[in-house]
Amino acid sequence: MDDRLFRDAMGKFATGITIVSIDYGGEILGMTVNAFMSVSLDPKLIAISIDEKASMYNKLQETKKFGVSILAEEQKDISMIFAKQKEKDREIPFIRLDDIPVIKDSIATLSCHVKETTKAGDHMIFIAEVTGLTMSEKNPTLFFGGKYRTMTSL
Repeated sequence: MDDRLFRDAMGKFATGITIVSIDYGGEILGMTVNAFMSVSLDPKLIAISIDEKASMYNKLQETKKFGVSILAEEQKDISMIFAKQKEKDREIPFIRLDDIPVIKDSIATLSCHVKETTKAGDHMIFIAEVTGLTMSEKNPTLFFGGKYRTMTSL
């Protein structure tokens, strides 16, 4: 099967949008990630999958800790900035959770410490323990069929 067919089929799975962020030598770096999932309740583990071509690939392996910000519907533009679909037109409102950068006003934010990594094809799966979290009641930014969506547009 060709790559486009596979990508289109995977695009039929609606996902939320997250920003994975790290503090790398005093510089906050982030990237849009929709390959995110809960893994375990005891211990509290999540997983993210990062392409080996991503600029944060090696840096995340060095820092071994990261933040996850689950984006609200009004934060779609932040996702687009980190996905390089839009020029950065403003400062991103980062705050700290357990001294790890996360995006202010997200639906949920998690501070995470990497416990395991597994190479899977052209990606690395990072399994991390959640060390802190915040939540708020908002609607999410969604991704489906190669497009950003909202709860009402579905």
